[in-house]
Amino acid sequence: MNFRFLGRSGLKVSEISFGNWLTHGSQVEEDAAIACVKAALDTGITTFDTADVYAGTKAEAVLGRALKGQRREGYELFTKVYWPTGPGQNDRGLSRKHIIESIHGSLRRLQTDYVDLYQAHRFDAETPLEETMLAFADIVRQGKALYIGVSEWTAEQIAAGAKLARELRVPFISNQPQYSMLWRVIESKVIPTSDAEGLGQIVWSPMAKGVLSGKYLPGKPPPADTRAATPGAQFMSSFMTDDVLTRVQQLKPLAQEAGLSMAQLSIAWVLQNKSVSSAIIGASKPEQVLDNVKATGVKLDAELLRRIDTLLGPVVERDPAQTTSPSRRP
Repeated sequence: MNFRFLGRSGLKVSEISFGNWLTHGSQVEEDAAIACVKAALDTGITTFDTADVYAGTKAEAVLGRALKGQRREGYELFTKVYWPTGPGQNDRGLSRKHIIESIHGSLRRLQTDYVDLYQAHRFDAETPLEETMLAFADIVRQGKALYIGVSEWTAEQIAAGAKLARELRVPFISNQPQYSMLWRVIESKVIPTSDAEGLGQIVWSPMAKGVLSGKYLPGKPPPADTRAATPGAQFMSSFMTDDVLTRVQQLKPLAQEAGLSMAQLSIAWVLQNKSVSSAIIGASKPEQVLDNVKATGVKLDAELLRRIDTLLGPVVERDPAQTTSPSRRP
């Protein structure tokens, strides 16, 4: 496993990290989830990402049990706050009340005294940014989080947060956006701003929600045991068109030439970007972890990258306006 600094901080993370968004506590039985975490540890992954909202807080609890007994200094643990975790009006957003209460809940479920990185899961337009950043700063000073970061913030929001972080003298070091061969909306604005402010990218869905694995075929329904076949998979709709799926199938010869699986090619592709500190993978089986981690340290030559760009160009989403942050109001 290769390691990279997270932004301009001194924190090193495994360039492939393990996340449990759609698996732990919901789609995967706990024994299988724990087996995946063990496989991640065995392959050298030290960075684990979750969020309080995943599986209605169950994902954090599963991850806490999976990591129990591991040397705490030997891994980096990330979680997030923003989305609703209860029925109350203050059980959501980035108010001081919700942030402080949420960190306590996360630490309890994760069975730890601190998280390495605490992230704002979205931008909260209803709460003054000063209130949010001060709450994060207080959590850092209390030792409950070592660093802070954000997820899916726009370039303008990142710049505003970074300014306050400097004034508060708090380590603001990361952004967690969606990024893949098919989804490049962060390249024109978010990445340059993050680079200027010292934030590294911890990217999610490097396989475009599984589409870049090549398992979905144009003109055919998704296999029964796949994510696209599960209820609530509408979030994949933009990638499930025949045009996209046809072009993805045409990547297979390129992956074979490089000696990589489709999954390995997609993960290696995001890691070619020097602004990316880590690529998050998810898995329902240990075998998937073992396959995915082989993308660490892979260097793709310029000609292969050019051919990928040419092949996928017409279906790539690049519009920076797609990096949006929702309001809490319906």
